[in-house]
Amino acid sequence: MLASTLVLIALLCVGVLTKVPYAEMSPGPTTNTLSSVGGKPVLQISGHKTYPTSGHLNMVTVRVTSADTRLNMVEAVYGWLSHDQVVVPHDTLYPDGQTEQQSTQENAEEFSESQESAKVSALRLLHIPFVSHVDVASVLKGSPAEGRLHAGDLILAVDGTGVTRQEQVAQLVTRHKPGQDVTFTVVPAEQAADAKKADKQPTGGREVVVKTATSHDQGKKRAIVGIAAGTDHTFPFSIDIKLADVGGPSAGLMFSLGLVDKLTPGSLTGGTFVAGTGTIDDSGTVGPIGGIAMKLVGARDAGARYFLTPADNCAAAAADTPSGLTLVKVKNISDAKASLDKIRTGDTAGLPRCSAG
Repeated sequence: MLASTLVLIALLCVGVLTKVPYAEMSPGPTTNTLSSVGGKPVLQISGHKTYPTSGHLNMVTVRVTSADTRLNMVEAVYGWLSHDQVVVPHDTLYPDGQTEQQSTQENAEEFSESQESAKVSALRLLHIPFVSHVDVASVLKGSPAEGRLHAGDLILAVDGTGVTRQEQVAQLVTRHKPGQDVTFTVVPAEQAADAKKADKQPTGGREVVVKTATSHDQGKKRAIVGIAAGTDHTFPFSIDIKLADVGGPSAGLMFSLGLVDKLTPGSLTGGTFVAGTGTIDDSGTVGPIGGIAMKLVGARDAGARYFLTPADNCAAAAADTPSGLTLVKVKNISDAKASLDKIRTGDTAGLPRCSAG
């Protein structure tokens, strides 16, 4: 008995002291996008009529161990055995040695982009007009554009040709030979940001000349200036999404639906508790997310009855669905709204559901 006890103690000590290259995921907080947090609405709209809402349109999150944390063997085994936790290889969450700071920055950028796409997709669904602009998304360090163009600059024209789509920028630049000058007509980032805060159209473009260089990536050699073009938008009224300590792109769908609910009469859910997840792009297409199993558990524990599930996550979600939760398959925001209409009217037999396999 004594020998067995000593061996057990030794094994526990080894398990506690031995670090393994794994990380842990568990259900995180879930927030109703129609509610207030810290006394402030999650979705703040001013300058346009809004309507009362009811029920829940909850976005869900996943808690993960930090990039600097290494599970010990005991913690890993416990996580593998637990139904409400998932243990995955550390590199799955933090690839290429990504640090905690880099991960936080990336999540913050993705969260900001998802908010913008949520606004765009909601207004498009409701046929509310707004203005889109091509902008400088990033400038490559050491490139010809460094110091001449800046992230956030709005691009009005290239060589006098007006641009309305981001792909036009590369098309116009590559008409040149390396070493030739390209003339950009831009509104500086600070000036553009001030106009956006005031919900006004940016004005006052200036010309910036950049000499092209030769591309060094794979594929045919071509002229480049070293920028990535993106798209920015000016909305006809103010829309702010306020939610602290959340990152990543997976709340996009639920933010968009929350905006639709606030901007239209009646309640999308009819008072029902609906949760969901999914990225969303400007066209309203819903994309897959990570940690679906943990998000389902979090939604069920919060009281959700229906869960809006990206189509590409359906098989994995249906393989282990928490009891009492109905998975609703969505491909885009129109799908999601149509399903909410069915839930509100009680026509749940017609819901597109997830199936395993």
